Amino acid sequence: MMAELAASEVYAPRTIQLWRALLNWLAFFFQIFAQVLRGTPSFTQVLSYVGLHHGSLLSPPHAPPHFKPLPVVELSEFGEDPPSPPTHPPLASSVPIAGGGRALVASSLEKLTVVLDLDETLVCAYETSSLPAVIRARATEAGLKWFELECVSSDKEFEGKPKINYVTVFERPGLKDFLEQLSEFADLVLFTAGLEGYARPLVDRIDAENRFSHRLYRPSTISTEYREHVKDLSCLSKDLCRTVIVDNNPFSFLLQPMNGIPCVPFSAGQPHDEQLLEVILPLLKHLSLQKDVRPFLYERFHMPEWFQKHSIPAS
Repeated sequence: MMAELAASEVYAPRTIQLWRALLNWLAFFFQIFAQVLRGTPSFTQVLSYVGLHHGSLLSPPHAPPHFKPLPVVELSEFGEDPPSPPTHPPLASSVPIAGGGRALVASSLEKLTVVLDLDETLVCAYETSSLPAVIRARATEAGLKWFELECVSSDKEFEGKPKINYVTVFERPGLKDFLEQLSEFADLVLFTAGLEGYARPLVDRIDAENRFSHRLYRPSTISTEYREHVKDLSCLSKDLCRTVIVDNNPFSFLLQPMNGIPCVPFSAGQPHDEQLLEVILPLLKHLSLQKDVRPFLYERFHMPEWFQKHSIPAS
């Protein structure tokens, strides 16, 4: 009997505490119910009632500074016809493109300006005398297009005559179709850090249709305290909201990091590369519908943070 009394004395306070806790929860839910009757609270308000902080649960973790080129399979969800921007979509119309199908063009916006790098972005070139025959044979067997080119070197031979270099140029797969389809909805600009004596005959060969409205060579690049041969897009326009640059070297767009699209470098050992038609072209179609390409490209690549990670202040 004494043991039962002792037990009741021990457990009675705990029972009372449990009842009090239950009543507090009932009162809490009644309070929420009363707020619902007066006006439905937001999800964040309800979270604040139970002591959870808005930032800790709703805000995504801060992404670390990063940079990665566009892989082969990325952005394929845009498909043949890219979606309209999520807010304030411009009026769009469709135009026929090569090979059938139609591409969307924002009729209320001026044409997108696409600045394209040359070496390791559209082509790759090797000095013919030093190119192993096996590389050329494998590339040919895999269907990679290539040609040999004579170009004028900046070096001089005896008696002041310019030296002639012989190079073998491999075209990135899909190059011709890429330029043809891209020119339907964008103004094309070639911007290379290569010398004109080398680059001009090369571009003449890959752009026989003169789809590039401008060609810029090494003298058009500038040197900064961090890198040489930087491509300053302000030489094309003061308003760069509709200008993008595609380059395998992200330091090329150091001065305008939010206008840059870093791509995977191309070499003769990649005969099945699909970057131009399967990755870059769908992305550019999507950007052609944006009033300002920079917010989208910032969210996609976070290039200012990448430069800061490399001890280069963001422009």
